Amino acid sequence: MITVWQGSANTWDCDEMGHMNVRLYVQKAMEGIGVLAHHIEMPHAFRDNTPSTLLPVDQHIRFMREVRPGRPLRMDACIVDIEDDSATVFQGLYHGDGTPSAAVRTRIAHVEAKSGKPFPWSARSRQALEGLADTPPEKMAPRSIDPKGEIISAKDASIDFAKSKGVPCVGTGSVPYNHCDVHGRMSTEWFMGRISDSVPNLLYDWRENVAASSEGARMGAAVLEYRLVYRRWPRAGDTFEIYSSFADANEKTHKLVHWIMDPATGAALMTTEATTVTFDLNTRKVIPAPPERLAELEGIAPKGLKV
Repeated sequence: MITVWQGSANTWDCDEMGHMNVRLYVQKAMEGIGVLAHHIEMPHAFRDNTPSTLLPVDQHIRFMREVRPGRPLRMDACIVDIEDDSATVFQGLYHGDGTPSAAVRTRIAHVEAKSGKPFPWSARSRQALEGLADTPPEKMAPRSIDPKGEIISAKDASIDFAKSKGVPCVGTGSVPYNHCDVHGRMSTEWFMGRISDSVPNLLYDWRENVAASSEGARMGAAVLEYRLVYRRWPRAGDTFEIYSSFADANEKTHKLVHWIMDPATGAALMTTEATTVTFDLNTRKVIPAPPERLAELEGIAPKGLKV
């Protein structure tokens, strides 16, 4: 393990729930991958006019303990596996006392910077990657979402398919210039950020009703686990739509599938699966959903989408 990031959560990194927003976990993970790039003989990876860079392909995040403003944080990383033109990076985010905050597993591809086409690692990078190989802590392993589970084909992940299932569009917008990276692609964290901004359009009223079933509770929400499959990279001025589908639920958790789509082509930019909870902002504990509320979820967001 090597340390790839140290810092803290600023007040402006935190959302209406009082903890660091999910978007910032991705942002800090990508900053850590930027540090990792220097350790694998790719200091140029995130500079302008570079011949090659690193792109996330498939990412799994397990949120373990919420981060509050001003708390010290450290991120350590290692390499889990290596292929000809990609590698899986584990990043553990820890509180100042060593308690795990989040575990991130990201398959990164070694690609041509302009085209995004994968190509093999150099001998020097491959050797450096092998030198960083390690085993992630067992206590930070995935729980409710399999990071290696089968994903839907690009052909089947279409706006027409989502609409045919009656899945609602819960988010719409365009990509501003300041949300793009040095290569002109939308920055990685904004995929997660746009989903986070859109989910209240789907579940705000439902969660208010769940909270109302628990005397004295003040409604909040949190994500326990996420899988994000990066498929295409929009650029400044491109538009997007977000479609959300119910997947599964029990008393304490509910699973949702979110698709970020390109309305110009009908193709997927990202497909995701999330395990989420409604929780009490006063006690910081999960609010169980009554059976009658669970039964409402499929009507709000019909089933049909897969990651």
